[in-house]
Amino acid sequence: MERIRITKEFTFETGHALFGYDGKCRNVHGHSYQLAVTVIGTPISGPGEVKLGMVLDFGDLKAIVKEEVVDRFDHATVFNKNTPHVALAEMLEKDGHKVILADYQPTSENMVIDFAARIRARLPKGVNLHSLRLRETATAYAEWFASDNP
Repeated sequence: MERIRITKEFTFETGHALFGYDGKCRNVHGHSYQLAVTVIGTPISGPGEVKLGMVLDFGDLKAIVKEEVVDRFDHATVFNKNTPHVALAEMLEKDGHKVILADYQPTSENMVIDFAARIRARLPKGVNLHSLRLRETATAYAEWFASDNP
């Protein structure tokens, strides 16, 4: 049976600051992120299958990514947990803002690694994460490929 890739795209708004960085991005700022999630598998076959011909129902993929990434990161501000911005993060949280203190520097590269781990853990047997593309701006993105990360 043929292996097929399917892709679902998502958008979310997230703020961040890069602790210790020597450019403008050390300041708190935000992006309209676009995330493309591609999975690979064999289309479901067999008599009576309600999802006949699908690698994975797009609705199921949407639910996984929404729970693991979009709902967590949309309209949140992400800081490295070791940043001196912790006081700011605590003040924002106290005022009801959504804050994530990550175990990593919140670059697109590190975020896409985090997202890959979260999504991979939720995919059903026989469906594998093929790649992620996290677009930070119209001209800049980070990509993660399973073939690069055995």
